[in-house]
Amino acid sequence: MKNRKRVFLLVGVFAALGLIYIGILQFKISQYSHKEVPKNADYLIVLGARVKGTVPSLAFASRINAAAEYLKKNKDTLVIASGGKGPGEDISEAESIRRELVNQGINETRIILEDQSTDTYENINFSKKLIPQGAKLGLVVTNNFHLYRAVSIARDYGLEVEGLPAETPWIAVVKSYSREYLAITKFYLKRYLLD
Repeated sequence: MKNRKRVFLLVGVFAALGLIYIGILQFKISQYSHKEVPKNADYLIVLGARVKGTVPSLAFASRINAAAEYLKKNKDTLVIASGGKGPGEDISEAESIRRELVNQGINETRIILEDQSTDTYENINFSKKLIPQGAKLGLVVTNNFHLYRAVSIARDYGLEVEGLPAETPWIAVVKSYSREYLAITKFYLKRYLLD
């Protein structure tokens, strides 16, 4: 009987700690999603996401739309479209960004393609090499659930960046946030323990 009580107590403690940890992560995510976005950034890095054939997923389309809206208001800002070609994708994520931005009236001369990356680390690292000389302030464009980790990774690579949040479609909220909690945990392990 005592052993069973101990097990229940341990399970309860771990569950409480887990909820506190998720609460802290959610607070961080929320903080980054509600910061004021600076005007006249030198560049944007739009992070790729799933393309179904040639059509961006809903979450990805939200990123592209947020970038287009910003670019229309800030005429001197350049954009790095970042993302390679994954399984089930007929074009690279970068090409999908380019096409959608051009369709929304953004001049092609403002768009730089980075079409080799396969994850957020590569998005940032490969895009860094394409940032025009003399550019200082950048914005990372991604869905609000992903912004905290993406900006943190960019800063770890030495970039002076803020975030430009895109809405997460309600249909993808539970799955996206659940996966992001795990991805942030992996990011913390990599940053603080493995390096």
